[in-house]
This record gives sequence, C-alpha cells and structure tokens, in this order.
Amino acid sequence: MKRIAVLTSGGDAPGMNAAIRSVVRVGYVRGVKVIGIYRGYRGLLEKDFRQMLPRDVSGILEKGGTVLKTSRTIEFKEEKKQLRAIKNMKEKGIEGLIVVGGNGSQAGSLALFKKGFPTIGIASTIDNDLWGMDYTIGFDTAVNTAIDAIDKIRDTAESHDRTFIVEVMGRDAGFIAMDAGIAGGADIILVPEVKFNINEIVDDIKNGMKKKKMHHLIVCAEGAIHARDLGKIIQERITIDTRVAVLGHIQRGGSPTRFDRLLASALGEKAVDALLDKEKGKIVGIKSNKIVLIPLEQAVTKKKKLNLKLYKLARELSV
Repeated sequence: MKRIAVLTSGGDAPGMNAAIRSVVRVGYVRGVKVIGIYRGYRGLLEKDFRQMLPRDVSGILEKGGTVLKTSRTIEFKEEKKQLRAIKNMKEKGIEGLIVVGGNGSQAGSLALFKKGFPTIGIASTIDNDLWGMDYTIGFDTAVNTAIDAIDKIRDTAESHDRTFIVEVMGRDAGFIAMDAGIAGGADIILVPEVKFNINEIVDDIKNGMKKKKMHHLIVCAEGAIHARDLGKIIQERITIDTRVAVLGHIQRGGSPTRFDRLLASALGEKAVDALLDKEKGKIVGIKSNKIVLIPLEQAVTKKKKLNLKLYKLARELSV
C-alpha cells in the first residue's frame, strides 16, 4: 500500500490525537502517504480529505479531543452511503482505512470491510466496552477524571454530613463506574450489568448512620439509574441531606494520561503495520499486556462482560 487514510468517529476520547500522530508518523517512516479524513464518516462522504505529514501532528500528543474532528453519521448505515465512501476513497487512491473509535465507529469499519475495502480499527472509547481487549484508548483518562471529581466531592460530603450521588458515563456498561467507584472509595456502586434493589440502598445508608457514618458516597453509571431519580427516592425515605453531581462530558475531555498516550501510540503503529501486512477487517487492542488483532465482527457483536469480582470487592470494602 502506498496511500492510507485515518479518521476518528463517534464520541471523542483522550488519546485519539496520540493515535492520529502515531499513524501519520509511522506511516511516513514506512514510506506511506497518510490522508486525514475530517469529521469522521461525514467527511468520508463529503470528500473532506487532506494529506498529513509529520509536522502536521506536532504538539497534539498531549491534547484531548481529536484534531480530525468527529461526528455521529447515522446515514452511514445505509448501503448506498457506504458504497459512496468506498468510491470517494478509491478516487483519491486510498488503499486502506484506519478507524479510531468505539463500537458504533467500528460497525462502520466492519461494513466497509464486508464490501471489500481494507479496514483496520483502533479501539478508542471511554466506555471501555469493546469485546476482546482489556482497555481502550481514553478509558484510563476518563476514570482518572472521575476519581479527581469524586475526591473533591468527598471533601464536601464529609464537611456537611451529606449523601452525594455521583453519576458517571456508561449507558450500557459500568466500567467507568466500577473503577472510579472503587478507586474513589464509594460506599455504593451501581452499574447497568447488575440489578439492584432501592430498598437495600436505603437500608445501607440507614445502617451506616446507625454506625455514626453521616456522609455517604454513591457512584452510579447513567445506564443503571439517573442520579436525580435516585436522589429523590433517598431524600423521601431518609432524613439526610442528599445532593447530586452529574459529571457528564467532562469525562471525555482533558489531556490523556501516560497510559493512554502510550497505548494510543502503540496501537497506531500496529494499525499501520497491519494494513501493510495485508490484514483487514480487524481491530487493534491490548490484551494481557500484548497488542493484539481481533476480528471486527467479534469486537462489534460480542458483549464485553464486567468483572463481577470487582463488584463483590466493592461491597466488601464499603463496610
């Protein structure tokens, strides 16, 4: 291959820029022209292409977000749009595509591969919910952002004898809530994967109050229950000052951690080499501290399971 392209799609994640930088510079070293596609799949449809050289990616390693911009392009699910994208790339001499993103983005990559175009994915989502790998780009930074917020909220909870409910991202997966909850010393962690009983949560708080514990910290994933709804229920049943903090999109932004910078750099290199080795229809990730290639079909269709041993540990640590 002499010309490849790279795009970022879906929700932005800290470390995406580090991955772009790696793809561009490794491609240059390998003698390959790298074309940046702006605004994700929308840019693919609208031919928003620009060649990228090593100096074009200077100073982006430490930046959050994505210099290539991103979008959620629902219409890309249509076959005619996918065929147009392939036509646009072939017209520009692009022979392979690297897609940096999460589940939805990789579904687009898989669709292009099934239509005969060589694609390689780079696992990047703060939700960490792609099957077959331990971590995705952006997850470590998002968790550390959540922990920082939880630590600050705890100071206020202790000072005012309040119960705080901290809502983190995770519509379908509780990986952020689990890691941030345990590392932040949460008393209760709620995730979409585990059913819970509101009455038991209320009882836990009451039992804590009997032990002279006058402040409590609950971390919940948005897909488990909305923090405001939970706060209203607790306030109705217990005479305790209850407050809610929804962290929202601050978890997406910010400078990536050391881990995410290293991971993104390594995955970018592997993605370029995979295309040059004529690999296609796969996603690059990390498993057991090794960089691996996983079939896109499996990564997109299989559901990654939460480590329930951690959930048990969280309960034991909250006594």
